[in-house]
Amino acid sequence: MDAVPARARVYVAGVVLAALVCLRSLPSTPTPWRAVLLLAVLYAGSELVARFRSVGTCYPVLLTGAFLLPPSAAALVALPGALLSPVPRRPFALRRVWRAAQLTLAVWAAAYLHGRLGGRDALVEPDFPYALVPAGAALLAFCLVLTLLDGGILALADPVPAGRAWRGLFTRTLGPVAVHGLAGLMMAVLWRSPYGPVAALLVLLPMCVAWWAFAQYHRERAAHQATIRALVQAVDIKDGYTRGHSERVGRASMMIARELGMDDERVETLRFAGILHDVGKLGVPTRLLRKEGALTPEERRVIELHPEYGHEMVRGIRFLGEARAAVLHHHERLDGSGYPYGLVGDRIPESARVVAVADAFDAMTSTRSYRRARPVAAAVEELQRCAGKQFDPRMVGALVRALGRHGWHPSVTADGTAAVPTAAAIPGRAGGRGARDSVGRRAV
Repeated sequence: MDAVPARARVYVAGVVLAALVCLRSLPSTPTPWRAVLLLAVLYAGSELVARFRSVGTCYPVLLTGAFLLPPSAAALVALPGALLSPVPRRPFALRRVWRAAQLTLAVWAAAYLHGRLGGRDALVEPDFPYALVPAGAALLAFCLVLTLLDGGILALADPVPAGRAWRGLFTRTLGPVAVHGLAGLMMAVLWRSPYGPVAALLVLLPMCVAWWAFAQYHRERAAHQATIRALVQAVDIKDGYTRGHSERVGRASMMIARELGMDDERVETLRFAGILHDVGKLGVPTRLLRKEGALTPEERRVIELHPEYGHEMVRGIRFLGEARAAVLHHHERLDGSGYPYGLVGDRIPESARVVAVADAFDAMTSTRSYRRARPVAAAVEELQRCAGKQFDPRMVGALVRALGRHGWHPSVTADGTAAVPTAAAIPGRAGGRGARDSVGRRAV
């Protein structure tokens, strides 16, 4: 939205108008102004803290208002915080107005449905689990409005195809809103209890601890990503011919790991392994990396030092875990003819066996300074032919299955376009000339 198209501005204006319509019944509705003021101040303060700490929107306070107040009054709770909260990019005023209108509509819809289902009366003497039905319906309405409005602005303001603008938005929104909604419902029940608003505010204390932990986790994760991104960019600058190779190997490693049923944490670790597998190239002379034609035996030996260089670079990065072993051993071969240590079979770490297959596959399907890319099907044939001798057959099979299910969409293929093989395009029998690794050149 840095340069907002006219159609997106019209869309925002329409959403703002709809939000004003939702607020028009406020003067004629009996409104508990003390509750509105307290919740609005609480939401504004929590929103400012949340934005500065990069932990997202404070939905529990908004949903408490939706459970406690009439629709127009509940919608009013969102306005001060949304209008005052910092926004990341220009145009600041338009972004604030958009967020305020969006939240106003979402809270109004949640409060309206909650009230129509008798939710506010159920809070006085809550009959669980039946009291959860109006609250659950309100949360679904809240999520649905946010999804529809977000998808609309994405389709109009960003170059996103209309069919993809809403894809996955609802499911990504529903999880956090469900957790926040439970906290909001607890606040609303305590608010209506004899203990009053003070007891309700105590619910926010564990939420604040959770937000702090969440923010710490995201800052640590962002630092990890920045470290990896800096290393990969340095490799890409040094060896321009393989630009994008690291990211593609990370993606292929992740596909193999998921196909093998590994847990999400290990899948992420193997993605890091694939991305960083060639970081040791930073210690190899640039003239060798960019040399056209075959390498001499001496040049080959120099290049074959890059796994050890890479391991020295990442050995102190503790969060990488088994990815460090993959950086060191991804050029080992099952028959013991690989490097740097000539490990055999299962003595090669599993992470290295995954990355070896991903690395060879992308190397064969990418154009390099010394040869043209191969089609995906031809690369798969080569991997299958070398399975058991150079590559772990289990890893090759996992990649073949993943390709058959999801296809492969690299930036450069043999024909210069994205390749999307079907299951029928993945051959089941071997044949070909011998897979080569990411160095890919035989010594003279």
